[in-house]
Amino acid sequence: MLLTKDNRQLAYLEVGDPDGPLVIHNHGGPSSRLEAHFFEDAASKHGLRLVCVDRPGIGQSSPQEAREYSGWADDITAIADSLGYREFGVTGWSEGGPWALAAAAYIDPARLRHVTSIAGGSYGAFGDNSARKHLSAIDSLGGFLALHFEPGFRLMYEALAKTAVNFRETYIQQLLKTINAYDQEILQRPGFATSFCEASAECFAQGSEGLVRDSEILYRTWDFDVRLIQRRVHLWQGLDDRLVPDAINKDVADQMPGAVWHPVSGAGHFVAIGSAEEIFGVAAEELSQKT
Repeated sequence: MLLTKDNRQLAYLEVGDPDGPLVIHNHGGPSSRLEAHFFEDAASKHGLRLVCVDRPGIGQSSPQEAREYSGWADDITAIADSLGYREFGVTGWSEGGPWALAAAAYIDPARLRHVTSIAGGSYGAFGDNSARKHLSAIDSLGGFLALHFEPGFRLMYEALAKTAVNFRETYIQQLLKTINAYDQEILQRPGFATSFCEASAECFAQGSEGLVRDSEILYRTWDFDVRLIQRRVHLWQGLDDRLVPDAINKDVADQMPGAVWHPVSGAGHFVAIGSAEEIFGVAAEELSQKT
């Protein structure tokens, strides 16, 4: 647990090599710091110290009155400082992807040596709900509600929280109906669905408000412009992602000067798990390079 300058608590979980290069991972949604467990083997294999942090109001981290991307970049830097690291990397999966991109925009590249976004929820990268034409019906509705009818957006997430916390088998079965065969195979691996449910349920430890505020920011026009990011940023994407269609992040890759596009044929949203060794292998390689 870390105490910020404004007296907020940031809860985190770390896996991998405690003496290795630091990678701060931005979890998806609904998810939490427990997502670190999904990447424990890959982090250990590549000698990385992987730290996953609950964002404000999620899991065990304190709520934050004013949420913005630049503020989270400050929190990420504070975490690296508290752990004694001058240089570090960041990764982000799904709803965590935009927060990793924000780090690329706001943190000095001399300190932030690696950035990866995996199937990121890049919904507001080019304006309010700019990805709407690529979204599924439910996500398109979510974007509309986030921008135009916040009570409905909150109700949607309250229902999600109830299912994720109290009806876990239903939660998994609903997800299985949505994703492709690649993702289904991963979700049905021994023990994985249980860990996935635990990470999702922990997201709502303080109720649904934390995720509501976290997700709402994704749909609104971002407070940074990806078209101005010159540094190298890796974008990993399954080309058969039924949750975040590849066209959303291909638009980002095409317009972000420093983008390195990593398409994975046949993969879905769980490309973060299926390609974890390759993803964190790239992170380890870049963090090992001399400055």
